[in-house]
Amino acid sequence: MDEILQVKNLCKKYDGFALDHVSFTLPRGCIMGFIGENGAGKSTTIKAILNLVRRDQGEILIFGQDNIQKELEIKERIGVVFDSLNLPETLRAQEVGNMMKSIYHQWDQPLFAKYLEQFDLPMKKTIKDYSRGMKMKLAIAVALSHNAQLLLLDEATSGLDPIVRDEILDILLEFIQDDSHGVLFSSHITGDLEKIADYVTFIHKGQIYFSEPKDLLLEKYGILKCTESELAALPSNAVRGIRRHQFGVEALVEKRALSSRHVTDKASIEDMMLFIARGEHR
Repeated sequence: MDEILQVKNLCKKYDGFALDHVSFTLPRGCIMGFIGENGAGKSTTIKAILNLVRRDQGEILIFGQDNIQKELEIKERIGVVFDSLNLPETLRAQEVGNMMKSIYHQWDQPLFAKYLEQFDLPMKKTIKDYSRGMKMKLAIAVALSHNAQLLLLDEATSGLDPIVRDEILDILLEFIQDDSHGVLFSSHITGDLEKIADYVTFIHKGQIYFSEPKDLLLEKYGILKCTESELAALPSNAVRGIRRHQFGVEALVEKRALSSRHVTDKASIEDMMLFIARGEHR
């Protein structure tokens, strides 16, 4: 099977918020950036994938298997890194490894020791004395040391300095060299995703606005600077978002829907998110 993760018409309703038929597919051998503003539904989607919240409707397949019916088998093959390290802070790194032996059947202690050395994690310090960067690298070492094939990261790099973030991105790129692996990477730092993501999925107010190859998105959209009259003359299907300021109008446009006389600037992934989430719409 070419897909390592399939989310189909996922629905989950809370008071004041709902995931509304969320669907996307992560192919094997790929990194998917999962973007959206706070409260858009990223963490709820990831929790549903992990069956930490029960979905109201839809289907989630991991390795081709239902994530509820085959939950224990699937979780043996998933590595998870949240934005905080959910381990007792009195433990030392070696003690974390000893604990994980009794949790994962395929725990690889020599591999864990290799990651501890590679990440330069202090062996004698307890977790409470670790910096945030050290804690995140320890979480990634745990996630990678039981032969996981799918990594789920939920804001794992937020609050980290650029050097540590870059080191973590290198780890993800190394992990994905095995084309049976996959990574779903939720992050607000869209610049990081532009460096490493193969696909980008954008969720806004519980709905998926796009889920496409990153290179296709960067080619597809542009920013057009124009006047109000020029904006009004554009084809309605070309404009995805509008932002007005004192010097005129900027519009996020689908370049293929415009004529050759229109000249657009490059649109970053962050631009796309801002224009769609915060811009005006026709």
